[in-house]
Amino acid sequence: MASKTSLWDFNIIKSSLWDSFIKFSPQYQIRNPVMFTVYVGAIITTVLFIQALFSTGEANTYFIFFITLWLWFTVFFANFAESMAEGRGKAQAQSLRKARREIQAKKLSKKSRDAKITLVASGSLKIGDIVLVEANDFIPSDGEVIEGIASVNESAVTGESAPVIRESGGDRSAVTGGTKVISDWIIVRITRSAGETFLDQMIALVEGAKRQKTPNEIALTILLAALTIVFLLVCTTLLPFSVYSVNAAESGKVVTITVLIALFVCLAPTTIGALLSAIGIAGMDRMIQANVIALSGKAVETAGDIDTLILDKTGTITLGNRQATEFIPATNVNIETLADAAQLASLADETPEGRSIIVLAKEKYGLRGREINELQATFIPFTAETRMSGANAPGRQIRKGASEAIEMYLKDMGINLPDDVKQTVEIISRKGGTALVVTENQLVLGVIYLKDILKGGIRERFAELRKMGIKTIMVTGDNPLTAAAIAGEAGVDDFLANARPEEKLKLIRKLQAEGHLVAMTGDGTNDAPALAQADVAVAMNTGTQAAKEAGNLVDLDSNPTKLIEVVEIGKQLLMTRGSLTTFSIANDVAKYFAILPAAFAATYPALDALNIMRLATPESAVLSAVIFNAVIIVLLIPLALKGVKYRRVSAALLLRRNVFIYGLGGLIVPFIGIKIIDLIISVLF
Repeated sequence: MASKTSLWDFNIIKSSLWDSFIKFSPQYQIRNPVMFTVYVGAIITTVLFIQALFSTGEANTYFIFFITLWLWFTVFFANFAESMAEGRGKAQAQSLRKARREIQAKKLSKKSRDAKITLVASGSLKIGDIVLVEANDFIPSDGEVIEGIASVNESAVTGESAPVIRESGGDRSAVTGGTKVISDWIIVRITRSAGETFLDQMIALVEGAKRQKTPNEIALTILLAALTIVFLLVCTTLLPFSVYSVNAAESGKVVTITVLIALFVCLAPTTIGALLSAIGIAGMDRMIQANVIALSGKAVETAGDIDTLILDKTGTITLGNRQATEFIPATNVNIETLADAAQLASLADETPEGRSIIVLAKEKYGLRGREINELQATFIPFTAETRMSGANAPGRQIRKGASEAIEMYLKDMGINLPDDVKQTVEIISRKGGTALVVTENQLVLGVIYLKDILKGGIRERFAELRKMGIKTIMVTGDNPLTAAAIAGEAGVDDFLANARPEEKLKLIRKLQAEGHLVAMTGDGTNDAPALAQADVAVAMNTGTQAAKEAGNLVDLDSNPTKLIEVVEIGKQLLMTRGSLTTFSIANDVAKYFAILPAAFAATYPALDALNIMRLATPESAVLSAVIFNAVIIVLLIPLALKGVKYRRVSAALLLRRNVFIYGLGGLIVPFIGIKIIDLIISVLF
């Protein structure tokens, strides 16, 4: 889904050029106070140019024409910057639209696969409706699996081609409309009606249709508007001063309105005003390219400042299901005998743990799967009360289960659990694993080691977060011994064991009260309250609907350490906005030396001493400054869209570096640029 688009993709440029002309509408321009004043200035100079064509103008006709032309270019380039940012988002949305289709849904009269089926259009489904989705069917709308298990292709949403498992119960029950069931079947309860699905939300967010300005962006907009008003008042009052000075001295020329408008445009913060919206949109687009849907622009900014990350263990740090990793036989028991019994006891076990036991016996000891019917076996299912399962075959009674349950089972037969098996169980518990004891008839065969499998590269990613100054805390319902073992293996900084939903919420509130900005990742319904409380809440796309509703960011890849990218994008957004604001204000200083002496040289000849760039004429100086003011917007568009590169160094060093580059650069570049433009104008005219 989040395939990267080229910065200068021809189709995006083409559509952006057209959109730039559409945005000349006054209703659109008034949304940006800084550029609106430039827009009004361009209209005034256009009127002055038309007047100059038919009568004596206030200034040279050609001079007014070129000033007018470049003022319109300034507005156009600002429109183009925003359109380019929006265009990249629209390109992402186009691929999402392909996944949105009208689907014939199999609506059920009740929660049963055998219930009456009515074919209805997906657009007519309502919240609470129950539908059957079978192999090769598309899921008609967002919902929750309430019965069955199926393999689902979510590539239309996540971009990941590998299918995922969706099943009733647990934290992998949420399904997204437009995705396809590859095998088996599921019964889905619809949780979102047409037009409000996750896919619809993604399209709207990616296109920028629902983008709201973030608090920092609003604050900067207010500051830029205030500066614009100040410069507007200054430039307005300069005209009567000029008239008074000329009349008093009975010499010189009154400054023209065209020059005053050019002066205002060059002094106002037009550079950052033109790029501000594009920077915000591009930041959201970079989130999309990282396969993260940002439901809140504020969350993206806040991510750049977080210092504490809370992660749920199951499904976030670990794969979510315990896997059999080792068979440990009792004394004088052959390991193949243990593996054979463990596999037989698991043949009817449909849990991920049971399937992993079968796979381990097959791959490590060559025990092929056996047909259940041929074994003439009776299988005993696992129950919460007995805490064990097993199989009864001719001459064989096999049981596997928790050590406490097997110990009680053996005591009823007058048998004690062997000491070496007890020791093995204790060692596994200290390692953070789960031990299942296997018996056959009255003999204890050994132990199956079930382990929480960490997601690949998780420890290295946590080390990167630590370098960025972010503390990681794992929360889990496991006992402290197990939690400590997994925390040590994963490399988190701290952990909270025996954590219930209210304790996760309490932890976040405590950290926030201490002044920390807290981010949390989670995927379960029990994570929803904590996700809602966190400053930045990253919900896993594989998680429940409740978790995704509570989060303000949704990770389509369901990678718990994706927060590294989220943090970097947030920091990059803040840095880009700050760097370009610094550059914009700094280059205004250089423009003062170009345009002020030129604008008032005729009124105040002494100001010619400030013409340190030795620009050819007052007209070429003013025109050069206006042209540079417009061209610099275009030159900065790539930086606004790509963002200032984030480096993992201290905040103080990063600040000094950027102030030096963009502050000093903002002073030097205009001097060079305006002088080059002045030389070109002098040659051409």
